Amino acid sequence: MSEASRLRSTVYVGGLDNAVNEKLLADAFLPFGEIVDVTIPKPELLSSQDSHRGFGYVEFEGAGDAKEAIDNMDQSEFFGRVIKVAPAKPQKDSNEGLGSKTAIWETEGWIAQYAVSEEDRLAAQEAQHAPIPSEAPTQSIDSDVAGPRFQESTR
Repeated sequence: MSEASRLRSTVYVGGLDNAVNEKLLADAFLPFGEIVDVTIPKPELLSSQDSHRGFGYVEFEGAGDAKEAIDNMDQSEFFGRVIKVAPAKPQKDSNEGLGSKTAIWETEGWIAQYAVSEEDRLAAQEAQHAPIPSEAPTQSIDSDVAGPRFQESTR
């Protein structure tokens, strides 16, 4: 099964109670079609007292089964909690977005956009340390050159 078709046949199930396990989740979604896999991610912290993170994924044999499960189970009650059932989204790369384990300035895209050459950096430092001219640049402009000209009336 291709990755795209596998994604279309997988549903996200959110809002799960801690008492729910993979077998109970599979049993709840079995009426909608053949189930290939059920996954309930465990907490990332080993010290966590929760048995899972409160959501899971159910992968069906076909995309039509997944759509039917979404239509029938979204906003339904399961183990005393209202669950959210939606199409699963592709998993993000661990090096992008919030929750990334890489600093933003270490990514290629950021470096390409914000990197400054050493030559530009030195020029900016020179400009900061350059002496300030004693005469303001606008004082040297003749008053009859800049702005509109007014002729004096001879009344």
